[in-house]
Amino acid sequence: MSTKPINVEDYRVLAQRRLPKIIFDYLEGGADDETALKHNREVFERYRLMPRRLIDVSKRDTCIELFGQHQAAPFMIGPTGLNGALWPKGDILLARAAERAGIPFVLSTASNASIEDVAAAATGDLWFQLYIVHRKLAEQMVRRAEAAGYSTLVFTTDVGVNGNRERDRRNNFALPTHYTPRLIHDGITHPRWSLGFMLNGMPQLENFAMVDSSDVEIQAAVMSRQMDVSFNWDDLDWLRTPWPRKLLAKGILRPANRGGRQLDAAVSPLEVLAATRSRISAPILIDSGYRHGTDIVKALALGANAVLLGGASLYGLAAAGEPGVDDVLRLLKDEVDQTLALIGCPSVRRLSPDYVREI
Repeated sequence: MSTKPINVEDYRVLAQRRLPKIIFDYLEGGADDETALKHNREVFERYRLMPRRLIDVSKRDTCIELFGQHQAAPFMIGPTGLNGALWPKGDILLARAAERAGIPFVLSTASNASIEDVAAAATGDLWFQLYIVHRKLAEQMVRRAEAAGYSTLVFTTDVGVNGNRERDRRNNFALPTHYTPRLIHDGITHPRWSLGFMLNGMPQLENFAMVDSSDVEIQAAVMSRQMDVSFNWDDLDWLRTPWPRKLLAKGILRPANRGGRQLDAAVSPLEVLAATRSRISAPILIDSGYRHGTDIVKALALGANAVLLGGASLYGLAAAGEPGVDDVLRLLKDEVDQTLALIGCPSVRRLSPDYVREI
C-alpha cells in the first residue's frame, strides 16, 4: 500500500502483509466455517441510518460518561489475548494508546504482559478480563488486579470450553510454539515480524507464568488450559469477596455474545441489542466486528452505552505498532464525529432508535 491508511480495512491489509500466516489466521479467524463472523457484518448492513435535517451540528460531542467516568470516545479497547505475537509488548502499547485517547483498556487474562507490568507502563483507566481456569488462581489474579489499581473486572461467561478454531488447528497454532518447516518458512518470508521475534523472543502467558509452582493443582489446571465449566450464576457472588470494585459479565446473549470467535452458530450481538435494552436499564457494552464509525453509531442508537474494539485496534498494532493503534483510534473517533454531523445529531449521548431503521 503506497498511501497512508485511511480506514480500518487498510490496516487489516497491512497487518496481513506483515504477519506470518499462522499469526494472521489467529488474529482473523473464528470458529468452524466462520459463518458467524460473516453474519456479524451482514447484520450491520441490515441497519440503515435515518438522518435528521436542519439541525445545528456546528458543535458535536463524542464523549460519554460510563460508570461515573468520563471517556473521550464511545468505545474502548477490549480484551484480546496473545497481543505480543502481533507486535513486541503489544499489551503495553495498546494500553498506552488507550490512555492517550482517553478511553479504557481491558487487559486479557491471556495477555503477554503481566497485570503489574501493564499498570506500571500505563496510567489510564485499566480494566481486567477474567477467565476462570482454576478458582484459586482466579482469586490470585483478581487480587493482583486490585492491588495494581485496575478499576473494573470483566468476567467472561461465554468460553466454557475453547471454540473449534479450525484455522488454528490446521496451522498447529499453540504456545509453546511447535517449530515446523512450514512455520520456519512462514517466518523467513515475513522478515519484519521475525526481527521482532528474534529480538524479544516468543511471547508467553505472563499472568500464568507467575503462578506458584508449589501448588500442584493450579499447575495442572494451567497446563491443561481448560476453563472451569462448573462456574454458574450462584458462584458469581464468590467473586465479590476478592473484588469489591465494578464487576461486569461479558458474553451475555439472552436478551450480546462474542462475535463468532468461539461459537459459529451464535447470533450477532447487534441482533439482540434493542431487545436487551428494552428489558434492562444497566449499561450495555457490545463488541463483534466494529470497523467503521457508522457501526459504532448504529450500536449506540440501538441502546449500547459503548463499544469494545477487538480486531480494529489489533490491525493497527500488527501493521504499525503503537502509532498504528493511535491512528485507528483517531480514525474511528473522526468517523463517529462525521457520522453525527451527517445524521443531524450533535452528541453521541442523544442517539436513539429513531436514528436507525432495520431493512
